[in-house]
Amino acid sequence: MSEQLGLFGESEDQEPVKTTKLQTGPRIQYFDLETQKSADEVGGWGNIHKMGLAVGVVWDSLDQDYFVYEEKDAKKLVEKLRTADLVVGFNVIGFDYTVLQPYSDFDLQEINTFDMLVDIKKLLNFRLSLNHLAQHTLNAKKSADGLVSLQWYKEGKIDKIIHYCKQDVEITRDLFLFGEENGYVNYQSRSGNPLQLEVNWKTGNLVS
Repeated sequence: MSEQLGLFGESEDQEPVKTTKLQTGPRIQYFDLETQKSADEVGGWGNIHKMGLAVGVVWDSLDQDYFVYEEKDAKKLVEKLRTADLVVGFNVIGFDYTVLQPYSDFDLQEINTFDMLVDIKKLLNFRLSLNHLAQHTLNAKKSADGLVSLQWYKEGKIDKIIHYCKQDVEITRDLFLFGEENGYVNYQSRSGNPLQLEVNWKTGNLVS
């Protein structure tokens, strides 16, 4: 049976085409990766560059979407990061870029990058984990940890690593956006007291 067409030649039962509103502003990319090997397997934390890329995930503020890269796509991941006006991560300068650097002819340190861990350590003189900040600021927590991800890699469960890495990127993004909007993040003292840390994470100040 032929469809009944409306005035404009469209089926009257046909749903209207959904259009995605294009985002504007600087291209902010939130980035995290998982490795193939642990520090113990490569001879210690001085050999982060030998850990190997298992999965890298980017969330792009203009595309409003996730981009997933396995080791075979490492060069494409580098190319993606180079398109950013700002890359945001957590321990991205000391860890993620060091893991990724062997796959790149380009010095990743030249990418305009904001590392929340570096900023927090500068403000507090000690480190806090992403999980700690997420729990106390966003009431969210990671679904797994890096050691579980390493086991998944050995078992070939790449889909599980991708899911875990995406969640880390989501938490990284949401923590940064909370800090940018509210001017603080929450954490807890060793004695269990709730505390607030003032931060200046305005994108306009960070995009060069």
